[in-house]
Amino acid sequence: MKNKSLKTYLLLWSTQSLSALGSGLTGYALVLWLYAQSGSALKTALLSVCSYAPYVLMSIFAGALSDRWNKKKTMLLCDFVAALSTIAVLVLIKTGKLEVWHLYAVNALNGLMNTVQQPAAEVAVTMLIPEKHYQRTSGLRSFSQSLNSILTPVIATALFAFAGIESVIAVDLTTFTLAFLTLLFIRIPEPNRSDDVKEPLLISAGKGLSWLKQNPLILKLILFLAAINLIASTYDAALPAMIISKSGEAALGIVNACVGAAMLVGSVLAAILPAPKNRVRTICATLLISMSTENFFLAFGNGTLLWSVGAVLGWLSIPFMNANMDVIFRKTIPEDMQGRVYSCRNALQFFTIPVGFFVGGILVDKVFEPLMSKSGGWLSALFGVGKGSGAAFLFFCIGIVGVAVCIAFWLILRNHNWSDRE
Repeated sequence: MKNKSLKTYLLLWSTQSLSALGSGLTGYALVLWLYAQSGSALKTALLSVCSYAPYVLMSIFAGALSDRWNKKKTMLLCDFVAALSTIAVLVLIKTGKLEVWHLYAVNALNGLMNTVQQPAAEVAVTMLIPEKHYQRTSGLRSFSQSLNSILTPVIATALFAFAGIESVIAVDLTTFTLAFLTLLFIRIPEPNRSDDVKEPLLISAGKGLSWLKQNPLILKLILFLAAINLIASTYDAALPAMIISKSGEAALGIVNACVGAAMLVGSVLAAILPAPKNRVRTICATLLISMSTENFFLAFGNGTLLWSVGAVLGWLSIPFMNANMDVIFRKTIPEDMQGRVYSCRNALQFFTIPVGFFVGGILVDKVFEPLMSKSGGWLSALFGVGKGSGAAFLFFCIGIVGVAVCIAFWLILRNHNWSDRE
């Protein structure tokens, strides 16, 4: 990791990670604010729906544009627009005019900016790091994401409780400024552009899909992650509704911090352990472990301790999955195609996230909570009584479906043995 060729990447990674922490603080505080205002899992989940909808709808075109545009300028512009939207929220708060629809609109704009920025950032990372460091740098990225997961609920809850949402946004803007100035002054090489970038946008975007059709392993892995994302986003929609209802905001912060701690440890291990013999099998195994543990601890547990144990078991192995997926993608996809292929991946892999949030919110508010309010007997004995018991029942169903999906894709992918030699 002392290789000079990594210095620019490490500088970019560290400042962008700090900015991501600031953005995470604002997002978390807005969830707390909205749930306190509405008490609705659906309205809170719609924040994420609005973020991911543009990401899914525009991803394929964003990748084609990313392969044509300068990566650094694209990242700078998207960051700047996102910062302006955060400032707009701050102004609305200070004038007492912030409404729910404002948050939905801001999240949709930020989602659009992320749609354009993400493929540019992925290519930039590929251009900055040597191939032999792909797994280690992927571990570093998971490390920073995990650390942010630990710090976000703790810092956001503290700032929100003692100094208001304005203080959270102030921290967000400060970290943004540092990251923006760093990106402004570092050099990011551009990949060699193929003649494809001169083609009409629709044809260029379609070549990303064509590449995936010709590489069935990558396509199958993307579809596997799409199914997992549907389950995981349903989980995300139900988690605040259950834990806040049963034990309060502090308990939600503790569980989220345990998620971050588990991923932090997993990220360190992913960065230092040697490459597995079979990366595909590792991906399947880690997701099976995750799906078969945490959801059932959430469903049957009745306190912060058991929920936290479930969080650790569910998320400890996820960085291994991310690192191995990242290596397969970066070593398989040609540099001049990465923007388009990553964007097609985003559209296919992440379109289930807004669906999951929306479905999860509806299931909690309209199906499982009303069901549990009228039920008794064995259901109440298993999942509790009162508000939050319906979400607990939903976690049990999520766990069953998650295990089934992992086993099904394990069977589909069992003949693939991707190795670093390929």
